Amino acid sequence: MVDRIPPQPDPSRLTPFAGRPLVVAVTPGQPSLVALTAASLVAATGGALYFAYVDASRYTEDEYPDGTVRHLPINPDAADDTWTTTKETLVVQLGDALAGQPAEWHFRYLAGRVDRSLTHLARAVDAAAIVVGTRVGRAHRVSDFLNGSLQMQLSHRQHRPVLVVPLQVVDWRGRAPWE
Repeated sequence: MVDRIPPQPDPSRLTPFAGRPLVVAVTPGQPSLVALTAASLVAATGGALYFAYVDASRYTEDEYPDGTVRHLPINPDAADDTWTTTKETLVVQLGDALAGQPAEWHFRYLAGRVDRSLTHLARAVDAAAIVVGTRVGRAHRVSDFLNGSLQMQLSHRQHRPVLVVPLQVVDWRGRAPWE
């Protein structure tokens, strides 16, 4: 069996930042720092923002050229309307965070694996980079260390730069989860 080598990062695959969108991963209750950091970068480059939430309890049935997806619940017996509440909550959260910001923004509700879904959206909108926040809390830090963080998955499985916005830091005298 021959190992398939995926296309590698190369200057020919670079998507210029000027005028290009950014894909921004968001979650309910996430601090506004992630959205504001992305908005600041897009203000400097002249692009648009594509905020995306990926619901791991659903799967993608169809992917469309604009980055939207048709999704269904993994459990067909589960209530199917809870996702709309999450979507509405996130749109309000983003609207509040970006009030007064001149950035053009869109929201996409995605499904399935987070790294794959964000990569698909970035390809669909020809994004220059993907912006993610760190997860907050000790349990998340340990989980990320053991299972691999989203930032690491993205940086190893697609060619776009990944901008990581720190949401909680460890004091230099403190211990990081991997120490």
